[in-house]
Amino acid sequence: MEHVHLVAEEDDLYSGYNDYNPTFDAEELDNDAGFQQAVRTSHGRRPPMTAKFPGTSTGGLTLGTSFGAETRFGSKNRLLKSRMPLASSMGRPMTGAVQEGTARPMTAVRAAGYSSAIIRGSTFDPLGQSKGPAPPLEGKSEDTPDEKVKILEKKVNDLIEESCLAHGRGDLQLSLDRAKEAGRKERALVRQREQSGNADHINLDLTYSVLFNLATQYANNDMYAEALNTYQVIVKNKMFSNAGRLKVNMANIYFKQKNYPKAIKFYRMALDQISNSHKEMRIKIMQNIGVVFIRMGQYSDAITSFEHIMSESPNIKSGFNLILCYYAIGDRDRMKKAFQKLICVPLGIDEEDKYIPPNDDTHANLVIEAIKNDKLHQMERERKTLAEKFIMTSAKLIAPAIEATFADGFDWCVEMVKSSQYIELANDLEINKAITYLRQRDFNQAVETLKTFEKKDSRVKSAAATNLSFLYFLEKDFDQADRYADLAMAADRYNPAALINKGNTVFVKNDREKAAEFYKEALRNDSSCTEALYNLGLTYKRLGRLEDSLDCFLKLHAILRNSSQVMWQLASLYEMLEDPHQAIEWLMQLISVTPTDPKVLAKLGELYDSEGDKSQAFQYYYESFRYFPSNIEVIEWLGAYFIDTQFCEKAAQYFERATLIQPNQVKWQLMVASCYRRSGNYQKSLETYKDIHRKFPENVECLRFLVRLCTDMGLKEVQDYATKLKKAEKMKEIREQRVKSAREGSARNARREGSASSDSGHSSHGTSGKGERLSAKMRALPGSHEPYEASSQRDIDASYVDPLGPQIERPKTAAKKRTEDDDFADEELGDDLLPE
Repeated sequence: MEHVHLVAEEDDLYSGYNDYNPTFDAEELDNDAGFQQAVRTSHGRRPPMTAKFPGTSTGGLTLGTSFGAETRFGSKNRLLKSRMPLASSMGRPMTGAVQEGTARPMTAVRAAGYSSAIIRGSTFDPLGQSKGPAPPLEGKSEDTPDEKVKILEKKVNDLIEESCLAHGRGDLQLSLDRAKEAGRKERALVRQREQSGNADHINLDLTYSVLFNLATQYANNDMYAEALNTYQVIVKNKMFSNAGRLKVNMANIYFKQKNYPKAIKFYRMALDQISNSHKEMRIKIMQNIGVVFIRMGQYSDAITSFEHIMSESPNIKSGFNLILCYYAIGDRDRMKKAFQKLICVPLGIDEEDKYIPPNDDTHANLVIEAIKNDKLHQMERERKTLAEKFIMTSAKLIAPAIEATFADGFDWCVEMVKSSQYIELANDLEINKAITYLRQRDFNQAVETLKTFEKKDSRVKSAAATNLSFLYFLEKDFDQADRYADLAMAADRYNPAALINKGNTVFVKNDREKAAEFYKEALRNDSSCTEALYNLGLTYKRLGRLEDSLDCFLKLHAILRNSSQVMWQLASLYEMLEDPHQAIEWLMQLISVTPTDPKVLAKLGELYDSEGDKSQAFQYYYESFRYFPSNIEVIEWLGAYFIDTQFCEKAAQYFERATLIQPNQVKWQLMVASCYRRSGNYQKSLETYKDIHRKFPENVECLRFLVRLCTDMGLKEVQDYATKLKKAEKMKEIREQRVKSAREGSARNARREGSASSDSGHSSHGTSGKGERLSAKMRALPGSHEPYEASSQRDIDASYVDPLGPQIERPKTAAKKRTEDDDFADEELGDDLLPE
């Protein structure tokens, strides 16, 4: 390397070599408090180069700068640049360029004054006091590959956490979206590592977490194909340790898809990959295998799994499933053995004595009171309740099968339970025995069984007396029902069922106010007792307190949202309160729950008819007829509607159906003949009247119409029918006179009451115009109690004129009004059309 020689102005080449600024005296730096403070506060960072060195010449040759390092190593290696000295050709320390505003040198002493950037008058100022406050320290760069990777990893972890939290809140769609976004970010992270050459440092735990969460969220959203594909990606990757356990999750998905053979296959694969040290997990997988075998109907294979579980680690669910399998194959002895194993399963629950606080320890009392209803104690109660439920269900299931009679089977189960830790279930089994007698309609045995509890403790005694009271109430033996209701209340005054039974017995004795008090007391003891609230609403309804009744049923609707009975009562109450619109609204809700209830549909038709909406009324009446074509009231309304709209042929079809339902009621057959006559089919009408006359020879209306039709058609039988008509009218007069002379007053009252009941029973017909008059004529037809009598007498009209008139002059709708010059306006609804 070529050496560069510097020539001084003076003759002495080394003159002034030791004349340097005392600021560069490194020996005194240890005692310089300001410098030591600067070193301590700027440790690990390079201070800015802002110092100026006096006494140096700006005309000197620059030996080296920091820019050379940047050119050589590039912009990505800034840390390397600041620490790398450049060797000079003279072997002396290189001095960096010291410029205004540039960073301070990292060394305590610079080379003596040879720099092109040294400015005279500058002094060493480590604290930066001459230039004001020190500039901020250099921040950590985020552009490096390592920093980018760390930021991206944090984003992925945050997305996984958000996905799990969203699933915990029940927002399954948001949970899936965050899981998908985490998967995209994780793939971008892997690509970044590969580009930076750090592919060997891929975070496998993060990849596993992303894929597992994504598969779980797919399964939660019922996207089973996507979930299975994601699980396959994890399972097939040999770098993931213990990934074989996820085959349990895959088997669960196949189970939901009802692909039972594949579910068993994956359960067994998972079982093979789990060591025997994980005993609890293996037991759970075997339990799943047994359940799948039950679904497939392979009870022997299921029994093998459950027997292994009961021998290794018995639990309540497996014991119950084992009993079900034995019951399915009809093995009595093994059912008994399985039941004995079931009641011997340890629940892992400590005795209740630990919750009894000592009398002399106040602090212990407070602690025990605090933990008395904590999460652990709630879990213990739930486990015990579940065990009792399985035992009771098993006993009720196997009792009829293990012995000759179900009573003997119940007795055996009771004896087994009495010798176990569930001794309090014995009485409940006895009560279930009585209920089983009831299901077999053996009322006497049920009563005898329940009567044996009269000397038991108060809880069992109250339950048995409550059941006895209800049984006698169903048998309408209200005195016995009242007696046992009192007995149940005496044994347990806070038993809401006993109070309801007492209220029912008082209700049937018409003491409604007292019944309401019992129902209120039952509600005070148990605010969720829906039977008491329903009965209280009915009581208020009977008492005429409609607003109070409405309040009860609205509260009940808030508890039982889809109860059809509650909605029907609400509609009935609004109708009684003369608010038909609200009644219609509740009935519309009701048909959304029970869309095929013909009574509800007919009621809707009646309400729309009362509002004058004939088209809607016809729609609901027709739907009611379609679901139940035997309702006489609906048939009558539809027939009247078609007569009102002058479609007599359609009306005849409905009255013919009414004839089939009530063949002894002459009025339906007369209506059929009248429809044929109005439609112009006189021959069919004549045949119908003749048929009616053969069945009801003394019917005056039928004979009158036969005379008129035969006269109009010029038939010879007219004289015969006229003679029969006179005889029938005379016989009718004689009967009426006898009845009138015998009890004139009572007969008159009876006719008045019959007319009132008839009007109330047919109020669903039209309320205006022709439809109202037509319905009144139909209501005047003879009832079922006097099928052969007419409601009025008229002389024979031989000059009968066809009331139908020309076809084109008839209006096509019922809404069209008759004009004054209509020849048949007065006779349109006369006695000749609709017989009375």
